[in-house]
Amino acid sequence: MTFDSNVKYQESHEWSRKDGDFIVVGISDYAQDSLGDVVYIEHPEVGSMKKKGDPFGVVESVKAASDVYMPIGGEIVEVNTALDDNPANVNEAPFGNGWLIKVKPSDPSEYDGLMSSDDYQEYAKGLED
Repeated sequence: MTFDSNVKYQESHEWSRKDGDFIVVGISDYAQDSLGDVVYIEHPEVGSMKKKGDPFGVVESVKAASDVYMPIGGEIVEVNTALDDNPANVNEAPFGNGWLIKVKPSDPSEYDGLMSSDDYQEYAKGLED
């Protein structure tokens, strides 16, 4: 299991990474491993505004469908439409080509409140105990 030290996490297993003025969001390696083979991604509308904690889409796998939640409030400025043709990128490269959305944060300080990689690793470990 990979825990990327260059991203921040939330308890619902989404990760966030700063990219200039934007935040890139995906699901953690822990989440994709728990879901199994991802077969479909439901994207939000580009231009839509979401609050921290709002659901923004669905990741569907052979095992289950799971909502994904905003780690930070703001405007959806891009969705990873490449996942339409290859949703397996979420499994193969959750921190790379498997990203889900890019957000222009309405309150960039919300990013600072997310968990560090070490904190998330401890949290995930606790889920398995």
